[in-house]
Amino acid sequence: MRASEFRAEGVTGATVKRLVSSGQVEKVARGLYSLPDPATDFRHTLGASAKLVPNGVVCLDTALSFHDLTDRMPRQIWLAISARDWRPIIHALPVAIIRFNDRVFSEGIETHEIDRVPVRIYGPAKTVSDLFFHGLRQKRWYESDIGVAEAVQAMKEALNRRKATPAEIAGYAERAGIWDSVRPYLEALVANS
Repeated sequence: MRASEFRAEGVTGATVKRLVSSGQVEKVARGLYSLPDPATDFRHTLGASAKLVPNGVVCLDTALSFHDLTDRMPRQIWLAISARDWRPIIHALPVAIIRFNDRVFSEGIETHEIDRVPVRIYGPAKTVSDLFFHGLRQKRWYESDIGVAEAVQAMKEALNRRKATPAEIAGYAERAGIWDSVRPYLEALVANS
């Protein structure tokens, strides 16, 4: 819950401070509070991240984990923002911000409600395409373990679990300008199934 939401409900800043000091409310980040929960899980962190970066979209291996297309837990929450958006600085949560160009930023977004917070997350097909895009690029600024091998495995899982179709993956890859690189992997997986 944001501090402004407390104020809208008539709760003063002093009351919030007393709630934090008594342990009834936990301060997650500046201006962001939640109920104390010793078992804070991945989904709760996604909700808190969406509050801190409302224009961000969960992407890459974080979206992959959300859609259950991998058995690895991401080390940090990856959020995409538009190339024109302000880049927030977040120290309270393990959040990494990556910029997507406007051409591909707004497509493939799904909205899921987590802890009564709308969280924008890229769909499985868009996530697979993005993994290929960043796996094929230089890793100097992208510090995740995702590479082409992980992108191929994610594509295989998405197709096997019917969370994405070959046409959807091909469409996103074509719009991202990586269709020529993705095509052989997609054709091989479709031929083997």
